[in-house]
Amino acid sequence: MKPGITGECFCGEVKYEIDGSLHDARSCHCSRCRKAFSSQASAYALVEANDFNWLSGENLLTSYIGEHGFGLQFCSQCGSTLCGVFDGRIHGVTLGCVNGDPEIELGRHIYVGSKASWEIIPEGVPQYQENIPEIESN
Repeated sequence: MKPGITGECFCGEVKYEIDGSLHDARSCHCSRCRKAFSSQASAYALVEANDFNWLSGENLLTSYIGEHGFGLQFCSQCGSTLCGVFDGRIHGVTLGCVNGDPEIELGRHIYVGSKASWEIIPEGVPQYQENIPEIESN
């Protein structure tokens, strides 16, 4: 049996395992994601909430939940953004905290219309000025 996907924060105090696969990986270039991830964009993939388990350090998590029920969870010791939540359940993980090869590629770049002026996105990758149309209508 293939071992699960694991991840951890920068200081190593918060660790998780995923007993499944990641899907729908994307990079968001909006100004909010740039601030939340302290980067030019996010790198994020969805996960089934029932496949996600904290291995250690869950008590060290700090959460920020926005007005629509979406939020992020951070290690209170080192500040790593580990995962996203929606209505109190794990929604996805930040790819930068995944250990090893998660066997997924970024499938799209969203909100490139508001990307940082200094960022250059490579040609040939799917790009959307905002979100992808089928997501916007849901």
